[in-house]
Formats: sequence, structure tokens, C-alpha cells
Amino acid sequence: MSIESHNPYTEKKIKTYNEHSKADVKQAIEDADNAFADWRNTSFAHRSKLMKKAGRILLKNKHKYAELMTLEMGKPITQAIAEVEKCAKVCNYYAANAAKFLKDKTIKTEAEKSFVSYSPLGIVLAVMPWNYPFWQVWRFAAPTLMAGNAALLKHASNVPGSALAIQEILIEAGFPKGLFKTLLVSSKLVKPIVQDKRVRAITLTGSGPAGSAVASLASKEIKKSVLELGGNDAYLILADANISRAAKLCAESRMTNSGQSCIGAKRFVVVDDVYDEFLKQFKKEMSSYKMGDPRKHATKLGPMARKDLRNELHEQVLESVENGAKIILGGKIPKRKGAFYPATILVNVKDGMPAYNDELFGPVASVIKVKNTDEAIQVANDSIFGLGSGIFSENKKEALRIACEHIQAGACFINDYVRSDPRLPFGGIKESGYGRELSSNGILEFVNAKTVYLA
Repeated sequence: MSIESHNPYTEKKIKTYNEHSKADVKQAIEDADNAFADWRNTSFAHRSKLMKKAGRILLKNKHKYAELMTLEMGKPITQAIAEVEKCAKVCNYYAANAAKFLKDKTIKTEAEKSFVSYSPLGIVLAVMPWNYPFWQVWRFAAPTLMAGNAALLKHASNVPGSALAIQEILIEAGFPKGLFKTLLVSSKLVKPIVQDKRVRAITLTGSGPAGSAVASLASKEIKKSVLELGGNDAYLILADANISRAAKLCAESRMTNSGQSCIGAKRFVVVDDVYDEFLKQFKKEMSSYKMGDPRKHATKLGPMARKDLRNELHEQVLESVENGAKIILGGKIPKRKGAFYPATILVNVKDGMPAYNDELFGPVASVIKVKNTDEAIQVANDSIFGLGSGIFSENKKEALRIACEHIQAGACFINDYVRSDPRLPFGGIKESGYGRELSSNGILEFVNAKTVYLA
């Protein structure tokens, strides 16, 4: 069997890759297990040295890796470069902090000595998506390897070049052969990998159905899992918001990665007092995102990753319109080559429409008018998802109260848009998943917190 990658901008085939066989997978697991046996006993200083080198390799070759992402999934080149730079940051962050995060934690009891010791679990399988081909992997790989674990990667089938490049970076940095392995396999081979006794944990970033399937299997095998799934992030635009700032940042959040971001703002819940002004400025900002060649630095809106994804998004828009939503910008498939979809705004969005209830994974914004702050909170929480959220208000004290006491999400950003940061824990609640990545929380997900008691 083979895997083909295609350029969503030119629609041309990039390369054909040989898919790994069951025997290849079995060997990869054995190699990872053998590498783990030695790696778990290495010092943090040694791991840190290699991880810092990986960061330097990323920065040295950032343009090459960025071009690869742009080629495989259409990411605008300036955003691709920024993604590689962010990967280097997460390498350096865990290289600097892993030892501190995993230091024995003394807990005073009646014992002569009692403490928590943190030790690696073993092989961790990562099932990763295409929308951030480098970042999604590195935010998993850096803490996982620094904790002393081994890792297997099953990446999305449309970004095999990125997946193999990450493996090559780690080998070049000096990580043991077999400790991190990219597996070019179909989804049907994930099950036997999860079932292998040497694989001790699973992390998945992707869709709800994929997360549910993998989590169910992991649970049956009694294995730890972390899920980062979809989002339908609501941003509250309150009566005292700085409208020009809100409009600019909301558009930027919605259009990042051509709208293909789980933590991108998707529902804009605007109180009646400022609705007209916000919509006017928001439409102006969204209109500035013109479709173009993702290889050009001036392009802010590239193609979507695949035509089928673009077509699914358009069907969600059409269904919303059939149920009463109104298009005030975009909403039509352009007559041009590539998986393009224009910047689109829907208004009159109500419960029961895809634009209200579902995740629209592309450059489409849903604007919802509400009477007041209380209704805005109710609408924001009226979702099966709970990944990120935003509040725009000049009353910082009140905004903090709402964020802490009322918003049901894994993150709430005030007067800014949600983004992941190596220093801050990242993850969701409800059907957006469970567990956390990044910060100290992320590295603690895949270690054994062992209680040691000396009487």
C-alpha cells in the first residue's frame, strides 16, 4: 500500500510514500521499547542537551520546514515559519524546566520520609492532525521525551513529509534510534498499536469521533489517554468592549491557519448595544483576508487542506442559510484551482443550525446577537464543546469574574484571542476532550506519580 500527498493549492501530487506494514509496526514497537529501557535512565542534563539541539535544528531550517507545511496542507508561509519557531520554543522550554517539573515532591507525614517520585511510563502513541503538522507533534514530543518516555507517531495521511521530517530532526539532534518513530499507517492499524502491552499511553488531537474511538479502546486496555478534540469557541463582545480592537483580534483568531484551528474563534456573541458597530468593523477586517498563493508572504488566506473538507464546510454554510442564517460576506466556492473558500460571515445564527451547534472548520464566522451579558454567557455555554473562549470588555474586574465563575471552557482569554503557550496548560472540557498539554501539567500526564513512604 502507498500514501500520496497532494498540494491543495496546485492540486498536484507531491510524493508517494510506502505505507508501513504490520511487520514494520511490530519492529518499531520493539525498537521503541528497547530504546526506552536505556533512555529512562539518562539524566535530565543529557536529555536537555539533545532537546536544545533539536530546537536549534528547527530554527536553522525553519524556512525549509515551513515550505514543506505550506506544500502539504496550504498553510500561509508566514504562519508556517511562525509555527516552526514556536516548536523551537517548546523544545527549549522543556529542556529548561523538565527537571524542575519532575523533581521529587516532599509531603510531610508521620513517616521519616514521604514523597512523590515521578518516573516515565514507557511508549506513548500520538495520533496527530494535519492542521498544525509540526506544532501538534512537538508540543507532545518535547515533554514526553524529556520525561524519559519513548514515542510513536501516527500523523495525518496528508502530511507524511512533515511527519518524517520531525523524526529526522530528532535523529540529527542525537536522540537514540527507535526512541521516536513515525509510522506511515492507516487508521485501521491504530487499534493493534494501542493493544500492544508495551504501549502504555495514548494522546490524540483530532475530531470527536476519532477521539471517542481511541479513548474507548484505550479504556478497554486500561491505558492512560489525553484528548484534545474539536471546539466551537465563543467570544463575548460586551457593551463596554473596545470595538476596533475586538473586531481586529476576532478576525485574526477566526482566520488563523485559514480558519482551520480548533481554538480559533468561531461564534461571536455580541450584545445588542454594540452589535451594529462590531459587525461593521468585523466585516471590514474579515474582508481584508484575500485568497492567494500560500507561498507568498503577503497572503493571509490560503487554501483549505483538502477539497473534501472545503466542500463539507460549504454544506454547513448552505444548511445554516436554509434554516434562516444570512450571508453578509463570502459564502461561495470560488471558480479557481485549489481548495479555496473565502472569508465568510453568517448572521441571524440560531440554535439548530450548523453555524451555531457544530464546529465550522474553515474561514466562516457566526455572529450572534444577544440582549445582554447574561444572555451572552448562556449562549457561550450552550455548546457540547468547551475548548477556548474569549471576552472583550474594558471592565477587567467583571471580565475576570465572568471568566472564572461562568465560562465553561479549558481557557478564557480577555481582550485577546486564545493561543497555546508552552508556559500555560492547554486542553478542554466536555466534548473538547480531557487532560492537559504544555506547562507542568503536560509533562505530568505521562509519568507515574509514585508515592514513596519510609517509616
